[in-house]
Amino acid sequence: MKKILILTLISLLSTLVSAQDNLISNTGSRKSLSLNGKWQYIVDPYETGFYDYRYKELKETNKDAYWNTDVQANKTEKKEHGYVDKYSLEVPGDWNHQQPEFLYYEGTVWYKKSFDIERGNAGQRYFLYFGAVNYRADVYLNGKKLGMHKGGFTPFNFEVPQELLKEKDNFLVVKVDNKRHADEVPTLNTDWWNYGGITRDVKLITVPATFIQDFVLQLKKNTTGKAPEKEVEGWVKLNQAPAAGETVTIEIPALKFKKEIQATGQITALSFKLPKIQLWSPDNPKLYQVTLRTRHDQTTDRIGFRTIEAHGTQVLLNGKPIFMRGISVHGEIPQEMRRAYSEEDAAQLLHQSIELGCNMVRLAHYPHDEKITRLADSLGILVWSEIPVYWTIDFGNAEVLEKARGQLTEMITRDHNRASVIIWSVGNETPVSPARTTFMHNLLIKARELDNTRMLSAALEVNYSALNDKNVIDDPLGEFVDLVAFNEYLGWYGGLPDKCRTTSWDTPYEKPLFISETGGDAKGGFHADSLTRFSEEYQEWYYREQIAMIKRMPAKFVGISPWVLNDFRSPKRNNPLYQDGWNRKGFYDEKGNKKKSFFLMKAYYDEMKTKYDKK
Repeated sequence: MKKILILTLISLLSTLVSAQDNLISNTGSRKSLSLNGKWQYIVDPYETGFYDYRYKELKETNKDAYWNTDVQANKTEKKEHGYVDKYSLEVPGDWNHQQPEFLYYEGTVWYKKSFDIERGNAGQRYFLYFGAVNYRADVYLNGKKLGMHKGGFTPFNFEVPQELLKEKDNFLVVKVDNKRHADEVPTLNTDWWNYGGITRDVKLITVPATFIQDFVLQLKKNTTGKAPEKEVEGWVKLNQAPAAGETVTIEIPALKFKKEIQATGQITALSFKLPKIQLWSPDNPKLYQVTLRTRHDQTTDRIGFRTIEAHGTQVLLNGKPIFMRGISVHGEIPQEMRRAYSEEDAAQLLHQSIELGCNMVRLAHYPHDEKITRLADSLGILVWSEIPVYWTIDFGNAEVLEKARGQLTEMITRDHNRASVIIWSVGNETPVSPARTTFMHNLLIKARELDNTRMLSAALEVNYSALNDKNVIDDPLGEFVDLVAFNEYLGWYGGLPDKCRTTSWDTPYEKPLFISETGGDAKGGFHADSLTRFSEEYQEWYYREQIAMIKRMPAKFVGISPWVLNDFRSPKRNNPLYQDGWNRKGFYDEKGNKKKSFFLMKAYYDEMKTKYDKK
């Protein structure tokens, strides 16, 4: 009990000071230099470039350190490292798919990029921004360490002292380490491929001395009635306290709206009314260009305005009940066996989802690339976004809690202006215990503090050994979430699909009920009778029984996100005939072909769309 109380105190105190406080949001509207493209690399499984032979960290000035220049001062100087074009990797991109020898590699790779800049005025500030690096990144520029970041799926940035930058031949080095550890998030054991590398965009951002670091604008709760004006609220955050008399101007040209607000400090609250606004929804994904301007800086974004809430046992979007026709999605392009990162990748995954009949995606089990949430805004697809608190992390470890809170903060900071994101999830299939519930509750408290306008949830798990005909999802975490979501695989991990005929589900919490996962494996193109595991016919039978069971769900049932859109790579799946390193639960196989179950689920979703369109 004492340990849990200490954990809670540490968690609450840490909300006051966060390492993520300097994260710059909406970087796409900033003046920047892209550092994408070819980077030279050194594979360093023994971390020779970081530690000496006594395994002590090298001093910053040590010439043997791989963050220092590889150019000999003269022919007598000893150099045992070097960066050459022969060893190059594309950034963004995981290393696993780029070279055959990297397929299973987990360890350290040093990345090096040279670049030139055009210097601006003396008051400008520079930040190196990374969309994501998996998992640990140590960043050095011209021999000086800028900082270290942990977390494989969220953005971070480090300020670059202007005096450190050179006009020519800046020497940028990133030590990337994707080894798994018991005290990290995620932990040692996951059911997805541990893609290593600089997996998302890298850029050098230029901003004025005082700049708009972040802002939030969204509809105030309970403002979705028929009144012609809608109330908007939020805040704007400057990187430092403003000068006396500083103002913030908000402009929305499409609405002929312009308002000037006096800055009241580093963070200034915003509140105003907008006339004749079109609300964002899947049927009408209306986005408005919004510009915020100060005396020295401006930032522009495309924002949709809508409300989302769990009201009793329903989910209300703009005050109206919705049914979430979802699909779980991994951030992976199976045809090329690589991590998704581009606009084209986002388009593939979301258009596959639309073809299935979905109006919602569960982005599992980690925050996906920003390009997919922005495209979801444009396409009108609802999004569940999640941090990788997965299975059995160390719930009694205060440092692990802080790492999870950091990733949660970075996820929310990046996407809190995305209308498509309606659910923040703090984890998946975490085993029930007092320490776990306290840990997860603390994450929910933090999420609520950062954003109280969206629903909060976590994917709860089912104990198949305790299943009976009437099953109640009574996980104690249900008290703290807005949406009670659970993963069930009845017919794959528990019994055969016909077990669904006598099974029902409910929860004691008077809250919306959502199936966050269900599915069974099928190898694309393998056909047999419906009793044969791994056949398309077995998976088809599975979904036929699941859909019949779902139609008997209680009235509080508000949607489902089956597992999973595409087959995806997993080292845990080693049946040599049917899996061969792939989780085969996708509606699409690894070549993009639809399985028979696809058409069953699409027919059900079409039926549910028609039903809700009539309401």
